[in-house]
Formats: sequence, C-alpha cells, structure tokens
Amino acid sequence: MKQRTLCRAVEMTGVGLHSGERVVMTLFPAPDNHGIVFRRSDLTAEPIALHPDLINDTRLSSTVVTDAGVRVGTIEHIMSALAACGVDNVLIELNAPEVPIMDGSSLPFVFLLREAGIVEQQCCKRFIRIVKPVEVRLPDKWVRFVPYNGFRLKLTIAFDHPVFNLAAPTFEIDFAKQDYVEEIARARTFGFMQEVEMMRTHNLGLGGNLGNAIVIDDAGVLNPDGLRYADEFVRHKILDAIGDLYIVGHPIIGAFEGYKSGHAVNNALLRAVLADPSCYEWVVFDGGGDVPPDAFSGVECMGGASRCVRACHQLPNTL
Repeated sequence: MKQRTLCRAVEMTGVGLHSGERVVMTLFPAPDNHGIVFRRSDLTAEPIALHPDLINDTRLSSTVVTDAGVRVGTIEHIMSALAACGVDNVLIELNAPEVPIMDGSSLPFVFLLREAGIVEQQCCKRFIRIVKPVEVRLPDKWVRFVPYNGFRLKLTIAFDHPVFNLAAPTFEIDFAKQDYVEEIARARTFGFMQEVEMMRTHNLGLGGNLGNAIVIDDAGVLNPDGLRYADEFVRHKILDAIGDLYIVGHPIIGAFEGYKSGHAVNNALLRAVLADPSCYEWVVFDGGGDVPPDAFSGVECMGGASRCVRACHQLPNTL
C-alpha cells in the first residue's frame, strides 16, 4: 500500500470551540514521508511535525503545546478524518491557535478531504503493528491495545446522568467491516450546562453553542433536533479515540479497547507503546501481501466519496 496526500489545497473557516476565535484552516498536499505537520501562519514559529509527545494539554481536547509555547488545539476531529481517509502526508496551516470545531463532528473534515481529492504517492505506507498487549490504567478508567489483524475499536462510557441510560454504553467498529462515515463521522462532541461556567473561567468552551456541540442540562439534551444516533455519545468517544491514536502519524494494526477513555489516557497509551519496542513492529505491504483487507483503504471502501458528499450536504450550515 502506498502513502497518500491531497490532490490540491483546500480551505475552511470556522470558530475554535475553546478559544472562541475565528480561524481559517488550509490543508496543503505534502511529499512522501512528510507526515502530518501543523503551521501557525499567524506566528513566526517553525512548522510542527506531529508526535504524541507534543500533546501537552488534554483538558477537554488534544492540544499540541511545543517547548516554545506554540499551541495547536482540538486536533482530534480532523485527525480522525485523516485516519479514516488514509492520509499520511499533509501540511495543516492555521491563523489561530485551534482547529475550527465546525458542527462538532468529523464529517465536515471528511467532506473537505474528499473535496481536495486524495492521491497515492510513491513510497509505501508504514504501519505500526501491535505484537503484544499494552494497557494503561487509571483509578476509574483504562485503555489497551491487543494484537489484531486489522483496526478495531471498542469503547464503553459511564456518566452519572439519565440521558446516558437511553442507549447502550458500548460501541464497537471494525474498519474492515463497518462504514466510518455512516457509523462514526456524524457523532458530535458534547458537554454539560453545569460545567460551562467552570470551563469559561479556564478560557475553555468560549466558542461552544448548540450548533457545534450537544449540550446537556439536568433534564436532557437541549439541542432542538436531538441526537443523530441514539448512542451518539459513545460514538463520538470512538471518533475522538481514532483521532487521538492517529497522532502517532501511522495507521495501527491492532485492536483498541477502553473504559471511560479520554484524550489524556489515549495519549498515555500511545506513549507507552512507543516506549517499549517489544510492543510493536513497523511493517509495509509493498506488494499487497497480507494487509488486512479493506481495513486501511480509506473511506472509498467504507461508503465512497459520493456518500461522504451527500452526508455532508444533509447538515445545514456545516461549512
């Protein structure tokens, strides 16, 4: 399998969920082995080659913070879309400190990538294959990788609120068998009204509203149109996990499982894998070989470009 980049540059404008700032984001094609790189056009700082060690703020999002203090916030949704579309090499330029939230899901970013077009490059795609179980446990949550010939995620959520009892708390997706656009991409981020004041005292959630997040009060969901899926909350947690795990910059061959996972523990799992070379191996499939069928072929094998476009057009005022 070959590496992938974009056919042409594309741009979108939105607002940062936490900063509240208007942001213009432009995605540029990048050469083989370039990886996923961020550049702040409003600063003179050097471009930032993404790596799990750079995720140094995980308060309600995955945020890059360099040693020089340069920030690129809330990257998990666009990273999820890049993973689903199989994009290895891209330059992401922002004129503000945060990726735009758009409608709170990854679907606008999938649409943007399909608008740009995706092209295969010359060099082989590099995979990280999990060869033995790796687990990170905290007092009330855990995540782990186990060997698996594909890419599968299974998550369980647990929140003390009746709205979460209306659907199953667990969801699982196997990239070779299920459709990312249909099952995951439309799931939006969510938050609680009672946390808004606390968040804003910490300069978080300044751009949040009912158009870009599910908001929950004591009685239930405040959004007039309700939920897109009965179990939208756990599906969004999987969307986040896909993005958090792709911060490693390469597709992972293995199965991810978690209970009450979040950005901090997801990142800790990546760091634990990279810290122990006996946990993983690098692999390429230069002649097809035994690559897991359809698991890493991008959204074309999970619904196709036309489905992505149609799904996005069903979301008014998304772009």
